[in-house]
Amino acid sequence: MNQKLISEGIGSFLLFATVVGSGIMAEQLAGGNVAVALLGNTLATGAMLFVLITMLGPVSGAHFNPVVTLVMRLRGEIGSGPALGYVAAQIVGGILGVWAAHAMFDLPVFELATKERTGTGQWFSEAIATFGLILTILGTVKHRHVWVPPSVAFYIVAAYWFTASTSFANPAITLARSLSDTFAGIAPGDVPAFILAQLAGGLLAHGVAAYLFPGELAQPAD
Repeated sequence: MNQKLISEGIGSFLLFATVVGSGIMAEQLAGGNVAVALLGNTLATGAMLFVLITMLGPVSGAHFNPVVTLVMRLRGEIGSGPALGYVAAQIVGGILGVWAAHAMFDLPVFELATKERTGTGQWFSEAIATFGLILTILGTVKHRHVWVPPSVAFYIVAAYWFTASTSFANPAITLARSLSDTFAGIAPGDVPAFILAQLAGGLLAHGVAAYLFPGELAQPAD
């Protein structure tokens, strides 16, 4: 299990560092063009997801996301104790990744975001983004397992652009991005509503997937 926790921590570290670091770089190079900055942020995130899932999927399943871990627990593919360890590794590794991004760009390591991300459209976007992400994972695992890395990467690339929230779709990264007053940041006060929407979308996808992709659920070891 230690190997799996390290995998989740390293994966979250690199993914979250990519999200925040590429956002900083994109904003610096885009000359005020937000669309160009978002495009740079999008492509870097999608590319890193593909690499991390391909590399670490065989080790830990490459969750990097508490909603993914929750759904896998509900499906019986991971026990309660290991699931809690996964979530802790995702949060700790992700926060360290955000701080590393700050250090690489000579920004204050410790800061709080001030960018407001709130409102019905934003919350609904997070529910939809997370619903689609979980459905993508479960459906692709069921029918085209080797396509999981590109499927997830392409979904996130698309969701950056079709959702009003730019698709956080991950409670751990939402929390970590509240600690970065940069392009990718979210004000701490806006975090709880985002996380609730993500959980709702993930649980809905879990139910829909059970109907669309029926099959015997695994029995967790503990």
